[in-house]
Amino acid sequence: MKTSSGALSGLLAVALAISAAAPSCNKLPEEQRQGSLSWTFPEQLATRSIEDLPDTDSFILAVTNSSGDILYEGRYGDSPQSLDLAPGSYTVRVLSRPFSSPEFSAPQYGDEQVAVVQSGTRTNVVLKCTQLNSGIRLKVSSDFRSRYPGGYLTAASSKGKLKYLPSESRVGFFSPGKVTISLFDGNSSTDLTDRYVEACEMLTLGVACPSGAGTDPFPISLSVDTTRIWYEDTYVIGSGSGSEPGTSLSSAFSVTQAKENLTAKGVWVCGYIVGGDLTSSKTGMAVTGPFTSSTNIAIASRSSVTDKSLCLSVKLGSGDARDALNLVDNQSLLGHKVYLKGDMVSAYYGIPGIQNITEYSLVK
Repeated sequence: MKTSSGALSGLLAVALAISAAAPSCNKLPEEQRQGSLSWTFPEQLATRSIEDLPDTDSFILAVTNSSGDILYEGRYGDSPQSLDLAPGSYTVRVLSRPFSSPEFSAPQYGDEQVAVVQSGTRTNVVLKCTQLNSGIRLKVSSDFRSRYPGGYLTAASSKGKLKYLPSESRVGFFSPGKVTISLFDGNSSTDLTDRYVEACEMLTLGVACPSGAGTDPFPISLSVDTTRIWYEDTYVIGSGSGSEPGTSLSSAFSVTQAKENLTAKGVWVCGYIVGGDLTSSKTGMAVTGPFTSSTNIAIASRSSVTDKSLCLSVKLGSGDARDALNLVDNQSLLGHKVYLKGDMVSAYYGIPGIQNITEYSLVK
């Protein structure tokens, strides 16, 4: 095929004109250049959990923009290495499994983080998964089976109910919040006790009904690992240990529940001592010693908490409680669980708190 020199000159002129009119990709305005977003799990999980995490490749990953549009949703193992995105904020969420209603043997792990992608830069999100729901195991004693041969227990939350037969050994999982334990004696159902569980908490509740049981609450023993909070409690049918939340040591408010009852007076609250030397600033809390103030401490639902906004402030007035609990003289109490009886206030050093402490109990 032959092409005349005149035709070639015409084509070259057109090409040069197009080239001159088209902007160079290397000369785009800075604010229009894309960045990239990627995501990974930590290479090693620092945990002593007694249960292994599921295969992370099977986790469900979702990436959305600030408008809520889904940019990727599917198995983590099938996700791209990264996404090229316009500058802006994006949410990366990962879940080990769906979870909406109570279910046996169904721990849910996950994490959600907001990342800001900047023009021409690479942003990586490290997904640090923790358990998002709560677990309850009911251990039924032989005397229960003898007294209620056709009986069983239930655990119910606002999302649903699970039936625990006397032989049930599995852990039932619930969304964080109130769970009511009830007894069906073969004819009718009776509520026994309420328990408020938070994310990562795993409660083993032993249920017994010995003849002539006293009214003193059984002690609570604690065993904490770095991934989950495990604790045990015992409910004795007829003992009265299922009293209204906050009215006794055995039914003490959790930190989360206490924040929902900021006008309550003379109530019991429990939590882990996590800091002191409080100030009114947003981050004003010391979590390591030496401490300088003996008039306040902070408690939280987990011993590993360092974020002040997740804590409850405690005013230590002069007296036995200050002598026993202040971190200036008792720094070794960091991480220990404490029960406090006092009055709730909406703000003390910038966060909800408890003051006028009249009684306390330490779990060492």
